Amino acid sequence: MDEVIRDANARMQASLEALGRELRSVRTGRANISILDDLLVEYYGTSTPINQLASLSVPDPQLIVVQPYDKTAIGDIERAILQADLGLNPSNDGAVVRVPIPELTEERRKEMAKHAGALAEEGKTEVRQARRDANESIKKLEHDKAISQDDEHRGYDKVQDLTKVYCERIDQAAAAKQSELLEI
Repeated sequence: MDEVIRDANARMQASLEALGRELRSVRTGRANISILDDLLVEYYGTSTPINQLASLSVPDPQLIVVQPYDKTAIGDIERAILQADLGLNPSNDGAVVRVPIPELTEERRKEMAKHAGALAEEGKTEVRQARRDANESIKKLEHDKAISQDDEHRGYDKVQDLTKVYCERIDQAAAAKQSELLEI
């Protein structure tokens, strides 16, 4: 049964970490290189992560500078940023790509906060799925007489406690992102 609990904990932790990565990529109106983390650039016929083609920096709160290691990739990088539908309008000067980060309107901030809430709900759904799978495994162990009914109930309680902890952590992460988005 301990293995079932460890597996559920690992799956719930993975859900929390995935949510964290997704929330970091939600734009807040301030320059943050994590906005471009998942961006793939078509480079010599291969989709390559942007951080493998260029160094990314944030010289001021409203600007991301992308400096390619290979100057011939500058057009590909600029095109990839435009096609990513991030609402960004990059420009290049032949050496670097400058990506100005426009201020978000109040309406857009609310929309992004709502999106963060939806991402959190997806994360909680994954946690609940892990709980359901763990409970089914515990039920099967009891059915196969590998554990007693008392152990079965203790297992259910442990899984429920884990679920509660991870759902609270997900809510905290979403609330932090939402307050970051909505502060003016």
